Amino acid sequence: MSSILIIGASRGLGHAIAAEYLTRGWDVVGTVRAGSTGTDVHALAEANPGRVGIETVDINEPDQIAALRERLSGKEFGTLFVNAGTTTAEDTPIGEVSTEDFVTVMVTNALSPMRVIDALADLVSPAGLIGVMSSGQGSITNNTNGLREVYRASKAALNMLMRSLAARHADTERAFVLMAPGWIRTALGGDDAPFTIEETIPAVVDVLIAKRERPGLEYLDRFGKTVPW
Repeated sequence: MSSILIIGASRGLGHAIAAEYLTRGWDVVGTVRAGSTGTDVHALAEANPGRVGIETVDINEPDQIAALRERLSGKEFGTLFVNAGTTTAEDTPIGEVSTEDFVTVMVTNALSPMRVIDALADLVSPAGLIGVMSSGQGSITNNTNGLREVYRASKAALNMLMRSLAARHADTERAFVLMAPGWIRTALGGDDAPFTIEETIPAVVDVLIAKRERPGLEYLDRFGKTVPW
């Protein structure tokens, strides 16, 4: 039986991905921040004893990433998926964004996911998948209306950093994916998003599982179509 490690699984898309993988026979380890109790993934663990493990990590704290790696030593996962992310100053033109807001989003959405991957990659089977939650808004080609400038920049940076990672591992069987799930109704996506978690996550998981058979990096939407860089 395969297992997946999901970084950022307490609620929203991370929890939904965990639940979907469970229905497909996978075991799950999901992370929450220290002090988080009674989250959706805690309820999932209670309903599926022995199949859902819960770990704690704040991806913006390197010491916590290192401690997580130590606790997971000896385990092997078929997939590592980094879901954690944030947004702020969505309607603010880039020249008016505070340095603090810019740094927070860029560190959380671009630097920290790559630190997690660097620390945990050796826990993933050689023919496994390493994926991150990107966004269609990280596409430079598709940016025709501006808006959400810091968020877009952070996801474009994440895409570039994953491209570099994949290039360094081009001689392996490792598969990498940047997932652009679409605009989904979550705490991050907001109530105006046109798609629900229930209608999108099964398709996302279809793409993630299929991608394991194709080494190298792809930037894909939930239908498995390539998103232009």
